[in-house]
Amino acid sequence: MKELKALNKYFWSYKWHLFFGVIFVALNNIAGVYPPRIIRYAFDLVKENIVYYRLFGGFELQSQFYDFFSYGLVVFGVVVLLLALFKGVFMFLMRQTIIVMSRNIEYELKNDIYAQYQRLSMAFYKRNQTGDLMSRVSEDVSRVRMYVGPGVMYSINLVVLSTMVITAMVSVNARLTFFVLLPLPILSLSIYFINSIINRQSEEIQKQLSKLTSVAQETYSGIRVIKSYVQETSINNTFAKESEDYKQKSLKLAFIQALWHPMMVSLIGLSTILTIYLGGIEVMAGRLSAGNIAEFVIYVNMLTWPVTSIGWVASLIQRASASQRRINEFLNEKADIVNNDDRNLQLKGKVEFKNVSFTYPDTGIKAIKNVSFTIEAQEKIAIVGRTGSGKSTIASLLLRLYDVSEGALLYDDEEVSQLNLLALRDQIGYVPQDVFMFSDTVANNIAFGEKNQDENLVHLAAKNADVSADIEELPLKFNTMLGERGVNLSGGQKQRLSLARALVKKPEILILDDCLSAVDSKTEKNILQNLKTYIEDKTTIIITHRISSLINFDKIIVLDEGEIAELGDHETLMRKKGIYYDLYSKQEREEKKILQ
Repeated sequence: MKELKALNKYFWSYKWHLFFGVIFVALNNIAGVYPPRIIRYAFDLVKENIVYYRLFGGFELQSQFYDFFSYGLVVFGVVVLLLALFKGVFMFLMRQTIIVMSRNIEYELKNDIYAQYQRLSMAFYKRNQTGDLMSRVSEDVSRVRMYVGPGVMYSINLVVLSTMVITAMVSVNARLTFFVLLPLPILSLSIYFINSIINRQSEEIQKQLSKLTSVAQETYSGIRVIKSYVQETSINNTFAKESEDYKQKSLKLAFIQALWHPMMVSLIGLSTILTIYLGGIEVMAGRLSAGNIAEFVIYVNMLTWPVTSIGWVASLIQRASASQRRINEFLNEKADIVNNDDRNLQLKGKVEFKNVSFTYPDTGIKAIKNVSFTIEAQEKIAIVGRTGSGKSTIASLLLRLYDVSEGALLYDDEEVSQLNLLALRDQIGYVPQDVFMFSDTVANNIAFGEKNQDENLVHLAAKNADVSADIEELPLKFNTMLGERGVNLSGGQKQRLSLARALVKKPEILILDDCLSAVDSKTEKNILQNLKTYIEDKTTIIITHRISSLINFDKIIVLDEGEIAELGDHETLMRKKGIYYDLYSKQEREEKKILQ
């Protein structure tokens, strides 16, 4: 239960729901405990007076006895119906307090987990799989809800009802109570063990279902490759094998579940038989009435579900504890990147790297080493280098997706860790290598980073990104819904939409991380031509492996194996005839081949 202590703060938030829930559980059970006594009185009334009724057969007094019986039974019946009505009302109120409380706790817990996910850094997402993150916020939270809702409700109900019913039974006959209740603990333990087996088997089935779903998902995603390599039969066999495994595990679970109901009915029936047999002996001895036997039979059946629920609730607690432990692992995770300031921030655009080194915490790879350079406000710089030279790492550090391992990164002569993180990112326009599109309209994807969506700004950003013509060809133009991850767009269209998303923010600093790799050279030239005017008053950092002469860069930084190998403008670096000269010359030769 120690893992479930984390839920105490939620229980405290809904303490009044819990308090009134307990009250309604008690009132519900009081209304349920009295009907067996009334039925006992009705049985005894008939038994004790039926002899007199028959004795006065043929006399007028017999009809008076009949009227007396009828009136008494009607009164008892009305009282039982009223108690049933009260029981129904209190049962409704009981569920409206405790079950509603559990739904509210589920809502808050999901929001807390989601908010924690938002706070955690990129390193966290590289360590954990998306499916696992989703599982904790959905399946694990659902299991916890079953504990805080039905688990708590049935536990309270078990304690209150068992206390009331057993007290009532003992007050009638303690010896009969002892023998009648003997099978019920066996029932509870049996259900606990069967539930444990069912839970283990359910986990296996869930894992197999996930595996089966993954096979199907990969098949649908890679259908083009499967068809081109004529692997339909092989993939079908793989799916059939996994599906057969799922079927066998499901059949095994169905067999175990089939044992549950017969066993429960058998043990309940044993309690009923003991009640009638031993109760009959007590009646013959004159220590009990026939009404007491009827009363006991009803009490035994009333105890059946609470006692049965012991094993079920214990299983719920086990599963909830395991799920809460998984949830706590993430909730207790400390964010690597913390916002240390809430002041308003207005960037001028100066950026400075001072002897910066960075090692990825999840892999231990040292991506950049002792990097130093300064970008003045409104300067335009290019960062070039071969694949794996550390270009994208610099972009991640500029956005403070990671903190530097050594050295200092400064904006306007102030360390980045001391600035308002949200305000900093809000004033940076970033276009990543890996483009992500949301399942939303084209317009909403472009305006994603803009708080006040302006249609004119959206259209202007699309024009500057040279994607307006493509959007106009879509069925609903800017109102066209994109498929998952922009599946109905080409790679180049997605890159240009991502660029438009950054431009619409009107950022102080613009970072383009190899964002035009999927467009042709003509489109790239159009975009860069449009950008020349747009970036005049902005600090611009273009990270690329394709060197363009259309933008007059103030500085060009050449990275090699995480270090600055060369630094200067285009003419200076060409005269050095080093790495930059080789990259530029190779690109020119490739472009000439394409033109030929």
